[in-house]
Amino acid sequence: MITGTIVNYYFHCKRQCWLFYNHINLEENSEDVRMGRILHKLKSGEDNEIAIDNIKIDKITSDYVVEIKKSDADIDAAIAQLEFYLMTLNKKGIKKKGKLECIEKNKQDKKTYYVEINDEMIKLLNDTYKEIENFLLTEFPPAAIYMPKCKKCAYYEYCYI
Repeated sequence: MITGTIVNYYFHCKRQCWLFYNHINLEENSEDVRMGRILHKLKSGEDNEIAIDNIKIDKITSDYVVEIKKSDADIDAAIAQLEFYLMTLNKKGIKKKGKLECIEKNKQDKKTYYVEINDEMIKLLNDTYKEIENFLLTEFPPAAIYMPKCKKCAYYEYCYI
Protein backbone atom coordinates (compact mmCIF):
# COMPACT_ATOMS: atom_id res chain seq x y z
CA MET A 1 0.00 0.00 0.00
CA ILE A 2 1.28 3.43 -0.91
CA THR A 3 1.62 6.01 1.86
CA GLY A 4 2.56 9.67 1.85
CA THR A 5 6.07 8.76 2.97
CA ILE A 6 6.45 6.30 0.10
CA VAL A 7 5.36 8.98 -2.40
CA ASN A 8 7.80 11.46 -0.86
CA TYR A 9 10.68 8.97 -1.02
CA TYR A 10 9.83 7.99 -4.61
CA PHE A 11 10.44 11.57 -5.71
CA HIS A 12 13.34 12.13 -3.31
CA CYS A 13 15.29 8.90 -3.99
CA LYS A 14 13.88 5.78 -5.62
CA ARG A 15 16.43 3.57 -3.86
CA GLN A 16 15.40 4.93 -0.45
CA CYS A 17 11.76 4.41 -1.42
CA TRP A 18 12.30 0.77 -2.37
CA LEU A 19 14.39 0.01 0.73
CA PHE A 20 11.90 1.67 3.09
CA TYR A 21 8.94 -0.10 1.46
CA ASN A 22 10.75 -3.43 1.80
CA HIS A 23 11.25 -2.86 5.55
CA ILE A 24 14.92 -1.94 5.38
CA ASN A 25 14.47 1.05 7.67
CA LEU A 26 17.60 2.79 8.86
CA GLU A 27 15.94 6.03 9.90
CA GLU A 28 15.87 5.20 13.60
CA ASN A 29 19.66 5.68 13.67
CA SER A 30 19.62 9.07 11.91
CA GLU A 31 20.23 12.25 13.89
CA ASP A 32 18.68 14.33 11.07
CA VAL A 33 15.51 12.24 11.18
CA ARG A 34 15.34 12.60 14.97
CA MET A 35 15.78 16.37 14.71
CA GLY A 36 13.07 16.58 12.07
CA ARG A 37 10.66 14.65 14.27
CA ILE A 38 11.37 16.89 17.26
CA LEU A 39 10.88 20.09 15.23
CA HIS A 40 7.73 18.59 13.76
CA LYS A 41 6.27 17.81 17.20
CA LEU A 42 7.15 21.26 18.51
CA LYS A 43 5.49 22.95 15.52
CA SER A 44 2.39 20.83 15.00
CA GLY A 45 1.86 19.15 18.36
CA GLU A 46 1.36 15.39 18.56
CA ASP A 47 -2.35 15.67 19.26
CA ASN A 48 -3.04 17.46 15.97
CA GLU A 49 -1.96 14.61 13.67
CA ILE A 50 -4.92 12.97 11.95
CA ALA A 51 -4.75 9.42 10.58
CA ILE A 52 -7.10 8.47 7.75
CA ASP A 53 -6.53 5.15 5.98
CA ASN A 54 -2.91 5.21 4.78
CA ILE A 55 -2.17 8.87 5.47
CA LYS A 56 -1.19 10.88 8.53
CA ILE A 57 -2.02 14.53 8.17
CA ASP A 58 -0.09 17.00 10.29
CA LYS A 59 -2.95 19.45 10.56
CA ILE A 60 -6.26 20.17 8.88
CA THR A 61 -8.15 23.46 8.87
CA SER A 62 -11.42 24.50 7.29
CA ASP A 63 -9.58 25.28 4.03
CA TYR A 64 -6.27 23.43 4.12
CA VAL A 65 -4.48 20.18 4.66
CA VAL A 66 -1.25 21.34 6.28
CA GLU A 67 2.01 19.41 5.94
CA ILE A 68 5.01 20.52 7.99
CA LYS A 69 8.61 19.87 6.96
CA LYS A 70 11.83 20.90 8.66
CA SER A 71 13.22 22.40 5.44
CA ASP A 72 12.46 22.97 1.80
CA ALA A 73 15.53 20.98 0.72
CA ASP A 74 13.42 18.68 -1.49
CA ILE A 75 10.31 20.68 -2.15
CA ASP A 76 9.13 18.55 -5.10
CA ALA A 77 9.00 15.40 -2.95
CA ALA A 78 7.16 17.25 -0.16
CA ILE A 79 4.62 18.66 -2.62
CA ALA A 80 4.09 15.19 -4.11
CA GLN A 81 3.37 13.89 -0.61
CA LEU A 82 0.87 16.69 0.03
CA GLU A 83 -0.81 16.02 -3.33
CA PHE A 84 -1.18 12.38 -2.29
CA TYR A 85 -2.96 13.48 0.89
CA LEU A 86 -5.26 15.77 -1.11
CA MET A 87 -6.03 12.92 -3.53
CA THR A 88 -6.81 10.48 -0.72
CA LEU A 89 -9.19 12.95 0.89
CA ASN A 90 -10.71 13.89 -2.47
CA LYS A 91 -11.65 10.23 -3.03
CA LYS A 92 -13.58 10.43 0.24
CA GLY A 93 -15.42 13.56 -0.92
CA ILE A 94 -13.27 15.91 1.19
CA LYS A 95 -12.03 18.69 -1.06
CA LYS A 96 -9.25 20.78 0.42
CA LYS A 97 -6.30 22.85 -0.71
CA GLY A 98 -2.82 22.04 0.51
CA LYS A 99 -0.42 24.14 2.51
CA LEU A 100 3.20 23.13 2.98
CA GLU A 101 5.04 24.88 5.80
CA CYS A 102 8.83 24.57 5.91
CA ILE A 103 10.24 25.48 9.30
CA GLU A 104 13.93 26.01 8.76
CA LYS A 105 16.04 25.56 11.86
CA ASN A 106 17.95 28.70 12.91
CA LYS A 107 15.61 30.91 10.85
CA GLN A 108 12.86 33.19 12.08
CA ASP A 109 10.60 33.01 9.06
CA LYS A 110 9.12 29.97 7.46
CA LYS A 111 8.46 29.27 3.80
CA THR A 112 4.92 28.36 2.81
CA TYR A 113 3.83 26.70 -0.44
CA TYR A 114 0.23 26.26 -1.60
CA VAL A 115 -1.07 23.29 -3.60
CA GLU A 116 -4.37 22.60 -5.32
CA ILE A 117 -5.42 19.62 -7.41
CA ASN A 118 -7.87 19.64 -10.31
CA ASP A 119 -9.43 17.00 -12.56
CA GLU A 120 -6.51 17.00 -15.00
CA MET A 121 -4.00 16.57 -12.17
CA ILE A 122 -6.04 13.77 -10.63
CA LYS A 123 -5.58 11.66 -13.78
CA LEU A 124 -1.83 12.37 -13.87
CA LEU A 125 -1.48 11.60 -10.16
CA ASN A 126 -3.38 8.32 -10.49
CA ASP A 127 -0.99 7.31 -13.30
CA THR A 128 1.96 8.24 -11.09
CA TYR A 129 0.64 6.13 -8.20
CA LYS A 130 0.29 3.12 -10.53
CA GLU A 131 3.89 3.70 -11.62
CA ILE A 132 4.99 3.76 -7.98
CA GLU A 133 3.09 0.55 -7.21
CA ASN A 134 4.78 -1.21 -10.14
CA PHE A 135 8.19 0.11 -9.07
CA LEU A 136 7.72 -1.21 -5.54
CA LEU A 137 7.09 -4.72 -6.89
CA THR A 138 10.49 -4.94 -8.57
CA GLU A 139 12.75 -7.65 -7.17
CA PHE A 140 15.80 -5.49 -6.42
CA PRO A 141 16.35 -1.84 -5.49
CA PRO A 142 17.80 0.49 -8.09
CA ALA A 143 21.54 1.10 -7.94
CA ALA A 144 22.80 3.85 -5.67
CA ILE A 145 23.37 7.10 -7.53
CA TYR A 146 25.43 9.53 -5.51
CA MET A 147 24.05 13.05 -5.07
CA PRO A 148 25.12 15.72 -2.55
CA LYS A 149 21.93 15.10 -0.54
CA CYS A 150 23.12 11.52 0.10
CA LYS A 151 25.54 12.70 2.81
CA LYS A 152 22.63 13.54 5.15
CA CYS A 153 20.57 10.45 4.30
CA ALA A 154 19.87 7.76 6.89
CA TYR A 155 20.76 5.20 4.21
CA TYR A 156 24.16 6.70 3.36
CA GLU A 157 26.22 3.97 5.06
CA TYR A 158 24.03 1.24 3.57
CA CYS A 159 24.50 2.58 0.05
CA TYR A 160 28.13 3.69 0.13
CA ILE A 161 30.09 2.06 2.93
